[in-house]
Amino acid sequence: MKRYCLALDLKEDEGLIAEYEAHHEKVWPEVLKSICESGVIDMEIYRIQNRLFMIMETDDDFSFEQKELLDASNLKVQEWEKLMWKYQQTIPGSKPGEKWRLMTRIFDFKAAL
Repeated sequence: MKRYCLALDLKEDEGLIAEYEAHHEKVWPEVLKSICESGVIDMEIYRIQNRLFMIMETDDDFSFEQKELLDASNLKVQEWEKLMWKYQQTIPGSKPGEKWRLMTRIFDFKAAL
């Protein structure tokens, strides 16, 4: 199993943030199915102010490139992504259109013991 941590910002608008959270209370079944089919075992998203933090656990065969290909061929996932972009904005330093940014682990408690 692999673990990835990613970050993304929401637009700084309380109404939009509330809508974004409401969408995540009932994620479309097609999107959930696509996430599972890509090799994601578990996923959680946390928020502080307008910053989002995602923890994603995957099987050993997972790759972001493969997930991107699967997402690109799924019209419902593309519809979801377009809707989510209404609420999201890139983190400073992102490439144009780049959404979730992979974070670098800088501390591992178990390894430090």
